[in-house]
Amino acid sequence: MTFRDDPLVFSFSTIEPGDGQRWSTWPATTPSERGPRPWPAWLVTSAGAIDTELGVVKGGKEADVFLIERAVPDDPTQSTILAAKRYRGAETSDFHRSSQYVEGRKMRNTRDSRALAKKTSYGRSVASAQWAYAEFVALSALYERGVAVPYPVQLHGTEVLMEFIGTGMSAAPRLAQIRGTDDELADLFEQVVEIMRGFARAGYAHGDLSPYNLLVHEGRVVVIDLPQLVDVVGNPAGMTLLERDCLNVCTWFTRRGLERDPGELLGDLVVELFG
Repeated sequence: MTFRDDPLVFSFSTIEPGDGQRWSTWPATTPSERGPRPWPAWLVTSAGAIDTELGVVKGGKEADVFLIERAVPDDPTQSTILAAKRYRGAETSDFHRSSQYVEGRKMRNTRDSRALAKKTSYGRSVASAQWAYAEFVALSALYERGVAVPYPVQLHGTEVLMEFIGTGMSAAPRLAQIRGTDDELADLFEQVVEIMRGFARAGYAHGDLSPYNLLVHEGRVVVIDLPQLVDVVGNPAGMTLLERDCLNVCTWFTRRGLERDPGELLGDLVVELFG
């Protein structure tokens, strides 16, 4: 094939991203910034793909989640919807919770660690990138262990691109929105417990688990919002945060008529941690 005959070169020469678009950031990422192999069949890795912003899914204190279509123009077989979680810079974000979660956590380099500890201007500027990195690493590790998390597509600066959990362009409802029968609630509870067991087997607690960061898609529970994943042994507050996760989950189900004991759940998870 000649240079002129290459369809990828042709697409670059005749198509340019418009408003709300950019070239796919996939080619600019290193292998360590890409999700675990084998890559899902729906993943679009072409350098000719364009990312199109479709709107905001969720706003928050520390990050906003956008809906992105990554597609190769004129090729309907290469198109997917992704969630892009973008951590805010120091001037607009609120990372006041971070000190509770990062104890015992290794940073990527000592300069960042010192700067964050001293709360220097540089430390504040790298905080969003560190939390994006932490979430990408957590998603990758848990996905490889079979825990029900979104597939982490890639890390790009302060942005984590991941599998969009929903139908079409509609996000899956949060557990807090679900009103099920006793049998349905019992099944959902068991799924949540299995997610928590998956965390525990890896030595972790979610650290901020609640019905608001558990999605229910076609009967399957998926956990999101993982930048604060806690090393239960390495973090002095680890057991306290694990206990809080248990209390939050059991309290929600109990209030909906499915009585569950947080102490019993905690004991189950401790066995997974140290058994």
